[in-house]
Amino acid sequence: MYKVLIIDDEEPLREAIRILGDWKGLGVEEVLEATDGRIGLEMLAAHKVDLAMIDMKMPEMNGMELLQIIERDYPDLLTIVISGYNDFDYTRQAIRSKVVDYLLKPVNRTDLNSSLRKAIDVLDAKRKKESEFINRNITLNMSLPRLREKVYLSLIERSIKSQSNEAFLALIGADDPDNRFTAVAMRVLNLEEIRKSRFHEDIDLLHFALANVINEIAGDHFGAFSFASPKREREMISILTIQGGYPEDIANRAIRQMNKVAVTLHDLFGILVTIGVGPSCTDALEIASSYESAKAAVNGIDLLKLKGAAVRGIPDKPAAFRDNQSLMSRLPRMRSALESGSVQNAKSILSEYVNHWKSSERLSIGEADRTIHEFVILLSDMALELGVASEQLPVREEQGLRLVGLSTDFASLEQFEQLLQGILDYYSGLIRKSQTANQPFAIEDIKTYIDNHYFEDIKISMFADKYFLSREYLMKLFKQQFSFGIHEYVQKVRMDKAKGLLDDPSLKIQDISEMLGYKDKNYFSKAFRNYYAMSPSEYRAGSGRGKK
Repeated sequence: MYKVLIIDDEEPLREAIRILGDWKGLGVEEVLEATDGRIGLEMLAAHKVDLAMIDMKMPEMNGMELLQIIERDYPDLLTIVISGYNDFDYTRQAIRSKVVDYLLKPVNRTDLNSSLRKAIDVLDAKRKKESEFINRNITLNMSLPRLREKVYLSLIERSIKSQSNEAFLALIGADDPDNRFTAVAMRVLNLEEIRKSRFHEDIDLLHFALANVINEIAGDHFGAFSFASPKREREMISILTIQGGYPEDIANRAIRQMNKVAVTLHDLFGILVTIGVGPSCTDALEIASSYESAKAAVNGIDLLKLKGAAVRGIPDKPAAFRDNQSLMSRLPRMRSALESGSVQNAKSILSEYVNHWKSSERLSIGEADRTIHEFVILLSDMALELGVASEQLPVREEQGLRLVGLSTDFASLEQFEQLLQGILDYYSGLIRKSQTANQPFAIEDIKTYIDNHYFEDIKISMFADKYFLSREYLMKLFKQQFSFGIHEYVQKVRMDKAKGLLDDPSLKIQDISEMLGYKDKNYFSKAFRNYYAMSPSEYRAGSGRGKK
């Protein structure tokens, strides 16, 4: 018995499919429904679904996006696409995602049950031949390269045992005792930029181009097999195979070939990469260790010294990630700034944090990745505490940030800081919207803020950003309420405070100017004279007491 999930935002269509489908005859015991792609993904995670029927045009997440995620996270799930739009882009994604069938609306009984029968036949065959992993008919005509990729991934994830999988290991040449294997990890630094400018947003086409270049160039010395990491969009994995040779010689050859790959990718497409090369091994089960070394090599590359592409061999020792207490220690100050609407102040605090990397004279790519990951988690926790709805937060880190318009590319400290600032901007916007929705605006709040923060650099844009109101409207409303403009009121509060402070003879005029937020003593004296028609010294001498 099978379980089917219908993912469509139109209730009439879901109901029609329920009515027209020959569920009992097909052996379907349960038909589930989801009203959009995001809910569909949640149900896929919660239920063991055998077949998903997907509408291509939905709110929140359309069918193309959903199919891409399903292909990555649920590669064995069968899918049927339903669309009212005979569109090539939809068809192309359906073909790429290996859907069982493609139906056009309105769906009729004959076409629907014909598509369902195709899917059920495949499911029946897979169940009957569960142990025959290589059988083409059972695996939806899976190509040999796809099968080799699965074997390599199983080795990298340490989920394959040589004793019980000798037939699979033979597919990668692991049955030949003379073969040596070397794992290579490639990170595409400018993936977002290149995908948009050169590959029309088609990540699969970009991965295909990367694999072709690697295999062609490395193939001069090795048997090279390359594929995209299923867990990290910007990572390509290559396994180099060579017969015999000394480990040192193999390592040198691999690094030379990967340098050629880096240069070629940049010349052909403008792609900027960092590449790590792991040690060679004779046992295929050691490919996982070679890959981990290659990853460590990439993660250990110093971002502060990175100038273009970089290829690195086995690191002397794994990059030591430093405890990121500096970021956490600044978070309370950032939160206070965001709660008060001072986004610029929060950004200044973040800039302080980035400057500590400059002074440390080293920032590895791995540390930068970890920092971004921790920053997103910390800001998400803060946003939830401040009333932001969980569904507004990025679901998956890199993909989630891209969906809200942030590019996760960085190849320098400056770009790394821009990304952190962009993340802060996004979360500050969510927090401001949440606070505005939960706390009705009152013009008195601005007056109270000035009364308590008169010594800061107060700008009208702070309040405009916080309350999502125009500066002209705020200025007009404030003047109507208090008979002063906002800047005038800041000046008034400072001058009132100045008189009180000048009455204390123990305070120097320089100290008073700093306490009031002025840049220097001369600037304060000029402002005081303009306001009271006398200098601070004249006022203190007693000539102005009692005036104004």
